Amino acid sequence: MEVVKIENVARVYQIGKVETKALRGVNLSIENGEFTALVGPSGSGKTTLLQMIGCLDQPTTGKVFINNKDVTSLNRNQRADMRRGTIGFIFQFFALIPTLTAYENVEMPLLLNGHAPAERRERIMELLKAVDLTDRANNRPDQLSGGQQQRVAVARALASKPTLILADEPTANLDTTNGQQVMEIMKRLNKETGVTFIFATHDPRVINYASRVVTLQDGLIEKDTQTR
Repeated sequence: MEVVKIENVARVYQIGKVETKALRGVNLSIENGEFTALVGPSGSGKTTLLQMIGCLDQPTTGKVFINNKDVTSLNRNQRADMRRGTIGFIFQFFALIPTLTAYENVEMPLLLNGHAPAERRERIMELLKAVDLTDRANNRPDQLSGGQQQRVAVARALASKPTLILADEPTANLDTTNGQQVMEIMKRLNKETGVTFIFATHDPRVINYASRVVTLQDGLIEKDTQTR
C-alpha cells in the first residue's frame, strides 16, 4: 500500500525578484514499511521534499497524497491534524522541551491527542524500553547525551503510533557510535512496527541502513535505487 505519493510536485520560492526552483516536477511513491533515504548535495531539494511530505510546506504545483488523502487540498488546521495523528518527526537538533523529562517529552503527543493517563504511561514506558532509556525516564535533556536525546526524540515520534516517520539529518549532531546506535534502533523499530521511515541525509552511515536510496539533484530525482 502506498503511504506517500508525490505527483509532479514543484516548489518555487520567490524572494524579491529572485526565483529559486527547489523542486522541479518530482514524482515519487513510498510503500508501507519502507526505510528510505533522500540524499543529495545541499540545495538538491531533499529537505524541501521532506517538508512537502510532512505537510510543513505546500507545493507551488502538483499534489501530495498521504495514505491516499490529497493533503495539498487541506487547510492549515487539517494539515496540523494530519501531522499530529499520522506523521512523526525526528529533527537534527532533537527539538526536545528542555524543562521536561524524557518521560514528559515522549508524553507530549499523547497529551495532545487526548490519551488517558494509564494508557499514556503504558505507551511511554514501552517506548522508552524500546530505545533503551527506561533508566533515564526522569532525566531532562541537559542530563542526557546527544545520542540519548535523539533516542528520546525517536520514542516521541512513535508515541501516537503514526504510519510515517520523517527524519531530517537524524545523525548530523552525533558522533559515529551514537549515530550508529540511533540508526540501529530506528531500523529495528521499522521492522518490528512496520512504520514507514523517510529521512533526508548527507551521512553515509545513515545511507548504509536504507533499503531504498532516492538521490536528488537540482530539484529532480536523479536516481532511485533499492539497496536490499
